[in-house]
Amino acid sequence: MPSLELRTNVPVKDAKAFIQDFSQFAATLLGKPLAYIAASYTYNETLAWNGTFEPAFLLNIVSLDNINPEANEKYSKELFQYFEEKLGITGSRGYISFHDPGRAYLGHKGTTFSAIFGGK
Repeated sequence: MPSLELRTNVPVKDAKAFIQDFSQFAATLLGKPLAYIAASYTYNETLAWNGTFEPAFLLNIVSLDNINPEANEKYSKELFQYFEEKLGITGSRGYISFHDPGRAYLGHKGTTFSAIFGGK
């Protein structure tokens, strides 16, 4: 775990290559093994921000045991920099939602992460 769902109105030439790069970046940033990273990219030409279709994004992150106010500040800063560099999206045209559902509320391999790694 984590999962990262990116929606943007910025098309990329090679979505698979972009997601591979983004997945590696996310694994390093979040301190999680790449084997647990699930990432998706959805192009949505109708994503509007402030009534315009200039480059914008919405990112939802679900991750266990590393979502907290201090870490989220770091994650936000680095993710906004990444999206500006890779997609040309300025920092005022995106939202990032951070969510840690708790180990008992996230399923994997027919059970929950609470059963796999212990409660929390």
